[in-house]
Amino acid sequence: DERKLCVDATPSRARAGIIALSYMACAVFLILFNKVALSTFKFNHANLITLLQLICSLVLLAALRLMDMISFTKVDEPIKGSRFVPFHTIKAIVPLSLSYLLYMIMGMASLRGVNLPMYTTLRRTTAVFTMAAEFALTGKRQPPKILASVGLMVLGAVVAGANDVSFDAHGYLLVFASNCATALYLGMISRYGKTSPLNSFGLMWSNGIVCVPILLAWTLANGEMSAALQYEHLYSFNFQIVLALSCTLAFALNYTIFMNTAVNSALTQTVCGNLKDGLVIIVGFHSFSDATYNPTNMGGILLGVIGSILYAMIKLS
Repeated sequence: DERKLCVDATPSRARAGIIALSYMACAVFLILFNKVALSTFKFNHANLITLLQLICSLVLLAALRLMDMISFTKVDEPIKGSRFVPFHTIKAIVPLSLSYLLYMIMGMASLRGVNLPMYTTLRRTTAVFTMAAEFALTGKRQPPKILASVGLMVLGAVVAGANDVSFDAHGYLLVFASNCATALYLGMISRYGKTSPLNSFGLMWSNGIVCVPILLAWTLANGEMSAALQYEHLYSFNFQIVLALSCTLAFALNYTIFMNTAVNSALTQTVCGNLKDGLVIIVGFHSFSDATYNPTNMGGILLGVIGSILYAMIKLS
């Protein structure tokens, strides 16, 4: 059956644990290698990294699909007569794909402007933008407990940001713009994900098909492609390894998110997400010079962590 996914109905505890650890490792190392490429190697072409990640995902998705290891459609909604995704199906979700492109571009650009601990803390405030978008679009109001937990995350971001010795207003602005883009993308997933016959892999494929030509044309038109070809470390083995790992991990992260969600519980996914953020904060303080320890700054970061844990517990209760 071409639509059968490689997920056991009753996975062993060891396999479930390996999948959860794989998700966390992919998430942490993807942020790490993206940060190294943008900040350590000072590769100022975030759009090209995004383009390469999208191309890599398309190649790997095509390979897995041809080997019948994944499906692009929901089990109960197959698309007859097509091994991949027909044009009319891709056309129907173009708004989702465009929001995904904005989400990817802003996410990559925002990573360069702030240190990793603050990046993680500020990204937690995405919940505020998501709630605002839901209220504006649907009038949905959140219960007081949710508002309180999100308020704690925002307070943590304010306290940490006010005591961030490496504060960069432009970098902070990019992170908040990335949060807006994330909220828009999540809203689009909520809208199109329920009506489209595509599963997560099908949506990834369709997003790539739409986004790659647009991003390729943009990087050629604005001179970013030609500038990147003149980059001094372009042929450095270390830089190429970092870039290759970044591209591979971008796909691996999406794959492990799907597997973790399919095999493990929502609680496991949430716990993994919070543990991942904790690891990113630790790596940020110990591996990059732009993150300097400050007790008040650290207190704000911890407030954000507590707020996100409370938010997850309330959502799952």
